[in-house]
Amino acid sequence: MHLKFLVVLIFTLFSQIVFAQSELAIVAVGEATLEVDKIQIPNAVVQGGDATAASTIVSVLRSDFGFYKKNFEVISSGSPSKSANWSDLTSRGIRYALQLTVTPGGYELSLFDSSNRSEILSLRGSMGGQNERTLAHQLAQQAFKKITNKDSIFESKMIFVSDKDARGEEVKELYMMDFDGGNKRRLTHHKGTVISPAISHDGKRVLYSLIDGGKKERNVNLLMMDLATGNSEVISNRPGINSGAVFMPDNESIALTLSHTGQADLYVMNLQTKALRRLTNHPSPDVDPSINRDGSLMTFLSGRSGAAMIYTMNPLGTEQAIKRISFVGHYNATPRFSPDGSEIAFSSWLDNRFDIFRIGSDGNHLSRLTKDFGSNEDPTFSPDGQFIAFRSQRVLSRTSAVQSIYIMDRDGEILGNITENFGNCLSPRWSKY
Repeated sequence: MHLKFLVVLIFTLFSQIVFAQSELAIVAVGEATLEVDKIQIPNAVVQGGDATAASTIVSVLRSDFGFYKKNFEVISSGSPSKSANWSDLTSRGIRYALQLTVTPGGYELSLFDSSNRSEILSLRGSMGGQNERTLAHQLAQQAFKKITNKDSIFESKMIFVSDKDARGEEVKELYMMDFDGGNKRRLTHHKGTVISPAISHDGKRVLYSLIDGGKKERNVNLLMMDLATGNSEVISNRPGINSGAVFMPDNESIALTLSHTGQADLYVMNLQTKALRRLTNHPSPDVDPSINRDGSLMTFLSGRSGAAMIYTMNPLGTEQAIKRISFVGHYNATPRFSPDGSEIAFSSWLDNRFDIFRIGSDGNHLSRLTKDFGSNEDPTFSPDGQFIAFRSQRVLSRTSAVQSIYIMDRDGEILGNITENFGNCLSPRWSKY
């Protein structure tokens, strides 16, 4: 099977089919009015400790809280002090203050609340041998949890695909990084083309498909990596496409696309026995499944309407329960559920480019999240549902373009590029682990 055909089929599916766009109102997401608390994070108090490490930790603390712009305004000014100046904080309207102290033996982090003039969190530990960025994310998470009683994205990870080390070859490998782009590390060394990654719900395994660059007859095989050992095994190598796989909620079975029968349909596979259960059986390709948290609803891409559009079904039901929910653009791609299953993010070809949309899993409340920001695909929700990472292609010249991974909030405000100068990056998948 020719590589160009495979790539077109998997990533765009029906890029040459023109879809007669239905009349549908697309609403822009309005800005929410929320109460924002000021949080002061001054420079660290360094008492004979590692000043460089202290600076890194403070920088990451500020950056982490800065992602939650609708909850916090980060104030970096202020005199470093192990105790709080209540009158100064109150006069400047600052509700919270984080103070890091670094000594030769370790660190202390204090969180103060000026509303009741108290220290509400005190953390102490050793700096020895720890990655400063990882430690900073851990400290930020504990402070965030103390303030909001909710988990943040600070300790979450992302897997993605990049051609950074391709050296001119047709090679894309799998990588992992912190949610903000730090601590990047390469996971695979296949010297082929990795596509369609997905991480298990417990963060221990990764599914991905591989187009072997060293063979004349290229097949799209499905592999699974154990992240603890780094070892990968082939899960499915039937003729044709073995791709678009995602873990079911039990982590013991997966949903995937197979084309060994001559058409691309969706199946559920038991990872132990490799037994298959067919979900769809339609002449038009059905690909790219995503499963909600309790396994009661699946969304996927199908061409049964004449162009690639978003559909849903109960993976335990029958084809009679299949429902089309998207009617926007010439064709759609990469539908992904929010953590609570109430929404689906996807990309749609509209205005001569891909843009990211969000829609309720019932097909209502369509919102456009990107516009006039290059071509945008591969959305993935953060574990708390407050952010979306996506791949954006920026045209540099007539002959050059670069693909990077960006983060925006759930209402479409772009917060930053997290893979700048790391080759062409795509297919981000967010995990709370």
